Amino acid sequence: MGFFNIFSREKKERLDQGLQKTKSNIFTRISKAIVGKSTVDEEVLDNLEEILVTSDVGVETTLRIIGRIQSRASKDKYLGTSELNNLLKEEIVALLQENNIQDFTEFSVPAGKKPFVIMVVGVNGVGKTTTIGKLAYQFKKSGKSVLIGAADTFRAAAVEQITIWADRVGVPIVNQGMGADPASVAFDTVKSAMARDIDVVIIDTAGRLHNKINLMNELSKIRKVIQKLIPDAPHEVLLVLDASTGQNAFEQAKQFTAATEVNTLALTKLDGTAKGGVVIGISDQFKIPVKYIGVGEGIEDLQVFNRVEFVDSLFN
Repeated sequence: MGFFNIFSREKKERLDQGLQKTKSNIFTRISKAIVGKSTVDEEVLDNLEEILVTSDVGVETTLRIIGRIQSRASKDKYLGTSELNNLLKEEIVALLQENNIQDFTEFSVPAGKKPFVIMVVGVNGVGKTTTIGKLAYQFKKSGKSVLIGAADTFRAAAVEQITIWADRVGVPIVNQGMGADPASVAFDTVKSAMARDIDVVIIDTAGRLHNKINLMNELSKIRKVIQKLIPDAPHEVLLVLDASTGQNAFEQAKQFTAATEVNTLALTKLDGTAKGGVVIGISDQFKIPVKYIGVGEGIEDLQVFNRVEFVDSLFN
């Protein structure tokens, strides 16, 4: 067996383990819902609807999924409950595909974008700093040079934590300390990256939602100063959400997509929740691709999101 196959197997095992709580929750409840049932009838569909909604798939997305299964069941009167898992897999993958949710296969950046600038946003406590550290590790592991910008200068702890991660991963950091102007930190980070021929720049930002106007102004200012150096940057605005907060993650997605031009998502802490269905709901409702998922606390436990692998693991 080659290295790639071994790596793929390890990645799948981590994904399966990370989704274990959600899988157990969904499987147990689906099993109860179909006891004594041989066909997918209205009662089964009603029960399935409740299971998906309470797994934080979201009401709108759940209704779309149920509608698809209902349509399949009406065409095939003999559709058995034993086929329900496969039906769910097929319809959820198809739904995500229709919504143009991309499949990512590796930690890479587009050719011709150097440095590739990622601005990371999200409220405090969602795993933003940890995600940045793990991202830096994965990019470095894939042969890319990385520079981190510590632009969350509102909290001393944020600057300290991101510096610890930079040291742990072995990548340089631009750090002007607590109280520094975030836009100034971002500008100096990108300028330094250009001078040093760095491949990937990851800029941390403050995660305050108590005053949305200030947040919008700050993120807008950071974008503008970066664009003085690279007109089409930041190339990626990555919103980090904590999957274990369920519906609160939906609210955060609304707030941040209103505050700045988010174009990719990372869902963390999937291993600590039975409501991993939030990944499906957020992907569907916001039409923004989930690019990364956190399936454990280890440095290797940030994965590139692949909708087929994810749904297969969830309902397998």
